[in-house]
Amino acid sequence: MIPPRLRRLAAALLMLLITSLVIFLLIEAAPGDPAEIMLGTSAQADTLAALRIQLGLDRPLMVRYAAWLGGVVTGDLGQSYTYGVPVAGLIAERMLVTLPLTLMATVLAVVVSVPLGVMAAARPGRAGDGLASVFAQMGIAVPNFWIGLLLILAFALKLRWFPTGGFPGWGDAGIGAIGSLVLPAIALAIPQAAVLTRVTRAAVLDIASEDFVRTARAKGLSHRRALWRHVVPNALLPVVTMLGLQIPFLISGAVLVENVFNLPGIGTLAYQALSQRDLIVVQNVVLLFAVIVLAVNAGTDALYARLDPRLRGRA
Repeated sequence: MIPPRLRRLAAALLMLLITSLVIFLLIEAAPGDPAEIMLGTSAQADTLAALRIQLGLDRPLMVRYAAWLGGVVTGDLGQSYTYGVPVAGLIAERMLVTLPLTLMATVLAVVVSVPLGVMAAARPGRAGDGLASVFAQMGIAVPNFWIGLLLILAFALKLRWFPTGGFPGWGDAGIGAIGSLVLPAIALAIPQAAVLTRVTRAAVLDIASEDFVRTARAKGLSHRRALWRHVVPNALLPVVTMLGLQIPFLISGAVLVENVFNLPGIGTLAYQALSQRDLIVVQNVVLLFAVIVLAVNAGTDALYARLDPRLRGRA
């Protein structure tokens, strides 16, 4: 019998293989010729043909797919058409911006949403519940890039607490680099925190009506102690589920937010590469997003086992 972990690993690898093929075919089907975009519409036919040969665009479709997939397996992601540098180094450089931004946004979303959702559920119909409801509705309704623009107007242009955009690099400007990510992280976190607030509130209300909670209260446990000792730990499972589903949306949302704040992250790279038909960069970036989604799902399953002992035997 195949162990569950090996089955999950095999399923993940198969999913990545299928995803890579879909990504490659969809990007190849997009209109536009990379060679023509690089040289311009006035370029001579022989010059275009020579550049296509140089870029490997003259080879059959599946041959190019096999070459790309083989390079991904060996760590050679190819050469960027636009930047003329290895794609692996380009992505690694940009991830030094996007990864901290996403982590900051995730922490902010959890720190805001869980206490707010618990507060709303602890006293339904009270002022705290109304505040959480207004925050959740506004956070879901307003796009993150619009939130980013409002944050720039309020905290960068008017109060001058944070820069309007750009990224100084991590080098000797560590504090400045973190400061440049604060407003983008808030813009990314607010919509996700709004969703998590509603999920937390619903989960806490659902668990609070269970028999074991009523039994704990009947034995003399105070409302506050029963809430934090019994209700909240058991309500974390749906919150973790939603958080795992939101991580990919945080990364995809970085495409817009990074452009609003002029951050040199993976989102900006994907946008620029797509507009310039830098196919090899787009393919690898989208595949990276797929890998991140699978990794987050695996991490969510592992966290499940930590939160719910009943699931540990299935890991």
